[in-house]
This record gives sequence, C-alpha cells and structure tokens, in this order.
Amino acid sequence: MSTTWEPDLVPAELLALTHRLGDPARDLVVLAEGNTSQLLPDGRVVVKASGSSMRTATAADFVVVDPGALLALADDPAADQDALTAALDAGEHDGRRRRASIETLVHVAVQRLCATPFVGHTHPTAVVGVLASVHAATAWDRHVYSDEAVVVGRPLFVPYASPGIELGRAYLAALARHHAEHGQVPQLVLLGNHGIVVNAATPAAVDAVTEMAVKGARVRAAAYAAGGLAPLPAASVERFSARADVAERRRVLGVPGGHPAAPNPPPTGTTGEEP
Repeated sequence: MSTTWEPDLVPAELLALTHRLGDPARDLVVLAEGNTSQLLPDGRVVVKASGSSMRTATAADFVVVDPGALLALADDPAADQDALTAALDAGEHDGRRRRASIETLVHVAVQRLCATPFVGHTHPTAVVGVLASVHAATAWDRHVYSDEAVVVGRPLFVPYASPGIELGRAYLAALARHHAEHGQVPQLVLLGNHGIVVNAATPAAVDAVTEMAVKGARVRAAAYAAGGLAPLPAASVERFSARADVAERRRVLGVPGGHPAAPNPPPTGTTGEEP
C-alpha cells in the first residue's frame, strides 16, 4: 500500500505546527482546510488526513505515504483522479476511513527535487484575496519591502488547477521548471485562487514564511488600492541579500539563503526605495 495509518509515527513537532497554523486567530484556514507534512527518516512522508481540522488534529488524523509511489502515479498519463483517491486510502481504522489529503501530491512533489523536512499548506484569506484578483500571476514578481526579501526568497506562482491529480501534475511541472532555472526549490509557492505552500527545513521556518506571505498580501492589497505597486529595485535587493548581517538574520529565522530577486524588470514608471 502507498498509504498507511501509523499514528505512532506522527512527530510531536508536526502536530504542534499543525495546531499553530490552524489557530483561528491567524485566519490561515477554516474547517478542514489546509494540511501539513513531515519527511520521515525512511523517506516516507506523514501528511494530514482528509477531512481533519488542523486546529484539533491528533496523531490519529495523519497517515503515512510513499512519495515514490504517488509520484509514479502522477507521471502515469493513464492515471485519473479515482486512481489517486484509491492510492491515498489507508483503509478503515477505529471505525473511520483514513485517507491522505487530496492535496498530498503538493506535499510529496518537492521530495523529488530536494529532501524537504516540512511542508505547510494553508489558505490565508489575505493571500487568497490577491490570488483571486487580476494581479495574481504578477503580484509577487518583485519584492515590495526588505524583510520579504529576507524571509520569502524567490516565490513561485502556479495558476489554478482543480485540487487532486490535476493540481498535483501542474504543481510538479512548475516546481521542476523553477528548480531547473534557479537551482533551488521555492520556499513559498502561490497557488492561484487557492492558497500557499511553504517548503522549509523547520517548523519555525514554515511559520515565518507563512506570516511573511500574509503580510506581503496585505501590503500588496493596500498598494493596489492606493494606485499600484512600487516594487524594490532588483539590484538593490541583490546587494541587500548578499550582506553578512542579512545572512545572519536568515540563519536566526531558519530560512535558507539564495538569490531572492525575481528577474522581471520593474514596470515602466515605477520607483522603489533601497531596503
């Protein structure tokens, strides 16, 4: 089986991260939205089960999946949504069917490119508002304030696809292109009309990138309302990101380094202050 129910393998740090992201005060998810995962030493991934609330999840609300088997299914052009649903099914336990989240392919996709300890997927209202707007595809092309450059790095935008095998395939393809072009996986992935995915080495880094994505969405919404974005100059961001004190700040926050500035030039007529 590609999916099993093994509550004893669910790490306490994954449960704690899930509860933090599910805190209603943070407005990141409602009801059974969102999911989290953690890479196990044996290469399998623990992921939240479908229909479970992040706020109240227990170890029983997670399953363990085999990334290789699920990615092979995603690669198979003959496989359909029913095949994925079956592969995510861990069977009935304690009177309840345990099935991995429909978005599990989003969690295992990154493992094909780079062993990534934690993935957090949420639907922050502030971010989804921008991702449901006419600005969605370009809103994060450039950084708009200095701490965003420090924490978020170079984000990836993935246009809307129906959750499940359709999204999984679109996500895999976009992630592979990003990795081929930039030599690293994105810490922040923006899913059009949907939400965000954070790939990180620690639970603290998942928290940090998630919080910065929410702030970034609020800043962008305010800027659009005031007449439009005035992003930071790309050259300024490059110099700022190369500084030793900024590298130290990244280490403290638990986020990796790398070139965070997107290659797109600023729109004609825009200005930006140096960080």
